[in-house]
Amino acid sequence: MATVEQTDVRATAKWVRISPRKARVVAEHIRGRSVPEARTVLAFTQRAAAVEIAKVLKSAVANAEANHGLIGDELLVYACTIDEGPTIKRWRARARGRVARIRKRTCHITIRLAENPKANQRRAQSAKAKAEAAPPESEPKPKRRASAKKKEAVA
Repeated sequence: MATVEQTDVRATAKWVRISPRKARVVAEHIRGRSVPEARTVLAFTQRAAAVEIAKVLKSAVANAEANHGLIGDELLVYACTIDEGPTIKRWRARARGRVARIRKRTCHITIRLAENPKANQRRAQSAKAKAEAAPPESEPKPKRRASAKKKEAVA
């Protein structure tokens, strides 16, 4: 049995200044969806992380089209991971000479796209339907020979 290798395309944004916990809430909404559907969900999500995730999704689709020759709208969001990045530490003055730590968290956003198996089935069915609907190709007509008068006029 032959195995078909599935193309896996990814894009990453590192050191994004959003808390990973907040970004993971948005990432859950697009996992397993098709690219057009994920774009729509991100466009109507009112969280700041949606803008950053949409940028990474756009980059992943561009990678798929430019590097692998895939069609962007026929891809599936295979995985969307939000990893914790380095935390920037700041200090704030408090009462009686004390300080409080402020943690400015960052995250790394990775989106992996894969070919949508449903889109492949639809493409195969439409190609089969076109082949059945096309009229059978007839043999090309033989070329007519030039008449004797034309041969004399040319010579």
